[in-house]
Amino acid sequence: MKIVKPSYYKDFKCIAGECPDSCCQGWEVDADEESLEFYKSLDPSLEIKQRIDRVLSKDEFDNTIFTLAPQKRCPFLNEENLCDMHIAIGGEHTPFTCRTFPRFIHDFGGTREIGISFSCPVAADIMYNLNGHLRFDEEMTDELPSLNDIDAMTYIKLKSARQKAFEILEQEKHIVERLSELLDFAVDLQDELGSYSEGGDALPFFEAFNNPELINPEWRNKVQNMQVKCINNTPANENIAAYFIYKYFLDAVFDLDVLSKVKMAVIGVLINTYFGEDAWTVHLWSKETEHSQYNMDRYKRLLKEADCLNVRSLKERLI
Repeated sequence: MKIVKPSYYKDFKCIAGECPDSCCQGWEVDADEESLEFYKSLDPSLEIKQRIDRVLSKDEFDNTIFTLAPQKRCPFLNEENLCDMHIAIGGEHTPFTCRTFPRFIHDFGGTREIGISFSCPVAADIMYNLNGHLRFDEEMTDELPSLNDIDAMTYIKLKSARQKAFEILEQEKHIVERLSELLDFAVDLQDELGSYSEGGDALPFFEAFNNPELINPEWRNKVQNMQVKCINNTPANENIAAYFIYKYFLDAVFDLDVLSKVKMAVIGVLINTYFGEDAWTVHLWSKETEHSQYNMDRYKRLLKEADCLNVRSLKERLI
């Protein structure tokens, strides 16, 4: 299998208890089946086994989760902001989400793409302040390709199109021109993939970012104190757009919706412009939205249904 990673991936290192916004606080963590089977095998007399059993429950999506402690802290996060489960039974036996965060992993048959998310403040700093264009490291492993039902021709088409999208972002033009061209490119590509119906919901633009599930109150303050202004032609804005293109573009092979993925890249730059212009702001949005199933489902719907997020409205904001 071919493994693809951004060149900065190797620079990421979790800072654990020193983190300014712990991933162990604010959201629920699913207990995956493999981890649950291991917990069942633990000696019932172990304190960690008893603690695990006490906090397992179900969420509204029928996922098995760990019930949060006060202040939305993971029940295993101790006073030093370290994980008691990791200490007691090893990091390899923590839930899959904990073992992999802030990494994301996408398998496309013989290719696995791995990256890190803005939802981690350390990762956000790395990506936001990247010098130069986004580049990738590749390696071959002995692992067999993953089973999938993706259409090979669609995947090849999208992979070529994503490379074109990166080239558009890397042009020697103002970022607003590049983003406008990127939207036009995505509209044409979407026409080739299938129909895309936009609009119908008259939601005001900034209401799109008032997520129903609030993880960090600081994000709500960001939205309330937003400032509409022109987009700066900075490397950070290119880095943000490139992040979304890398993370989401090829997922269109599953739903044939490439336009929403490109809209996310444009909106990511607007988020940075209107809400803060720093890595922390993009981190807060990502933690609130990309890592909340409820908020992300709403956001995906609004990308297609909200008039304020249609192509015309977004292009009007590219000033």
